[in-house]
Amino acid sequence: MTPKKIRTIFRRFKEANPSPKTELEYRTPFELLVAVILSAQATDRSVNLATRKLFQRANTPQAMLELGVEGLARYIRTIGLFNTKAKNIIETCRILVEKHGGEVPRSREELEALPGVGRKTANVILNTAFGESTVAVDTHIFRVANRTGIAPGANVREVEERLLQVVPQEYLKDAHHWLILHGRYTCVARKPKCPQCLIRDLCEYPHKTPSDG
Repeated sequence: MTPKKIRTIFRRFKEANPSPKTELEYRTPFELLVAVILSAQATDRSVNLATRKLFQRANTPQAMLELGVEGLARYIRTIGLFNTKAKNIIETCRILVEKHGGEVPRSREELEALPGVGRKTANVILNTAFGESTVAVDTHIFRVANRTGIAPGANVREVEERLLQVVPQEYLKDAHHWLILHGRYTCVARKPKCPQCLIRDLCEYPHKTPSDG
């Protein structure tokens, strides 16, 4: 895909949604970190339902640490893999309290050293909490990048590196959110909603779905 096409795509995304936001509910970097850990293989909606109650009870590493694994698990048992996630979050809280003064670190290396935090989660925190121009490639972004031709790659790391290369700098900070939302609501997995897609004429997907009319 040409640089001109890519620039036009992101210009349209920005015009349609000037200030894209994550659909996870949070108020602090710590709340976002917990929500993102919980969101693995779960919907943002299910995470929000659980964290609304959880964060009323505990929204700092120390308060959550005091809940313990079993106490935390009671709040998140509606979320898949909740036992493993509860253990990871409690251990993460312990590290945040003991090594980082109760604050979420701002470096990739320190973030990825936390239990339950991989590259994708670290990218979300760096981007959404701290405003860095990172791209966290999830299944939605991987699909959109490959299907449209914006940034094809064989795996998530290839797609991430390609996006960092091709997305114009002025759009890079918000690219993560635009691509996720596009994949979640328009460029969906089974039957993409091509007739209502705002980049249909620029997309290079050869099997666009026809208009029902």
